Amino acid sequence: MHTVQYRVIFSKTDEVVHGPDDADVVLRIAAKDAALNPSLAFMTGKLKAQGRTGVLFGVLSSGEAEAVIARLASRS
Repeated sequence: MHTVQYRVIFSKTDEVVHGPDDADVVLRIAAKDAALNPSLAFMTGKLKAQGRTGVLFGVLSSGEAEAVIARLASRS
């Protein structure tokens, strides 16, 4: 099982994090861009990814990234 850490950044000192610190992939996106489709955001450089590309493409295609990012951006 591969792990992902999501980070939605509201400001320089305010971010919401979901997932383990030792994740296979870390995704970062600004809160203002969180409503974008994650695949489009990645292709346009608004979603930053660090780690294993195969895991990244898996969470993008499954819809997991979109659901988690939307939940974190709404701070619920």
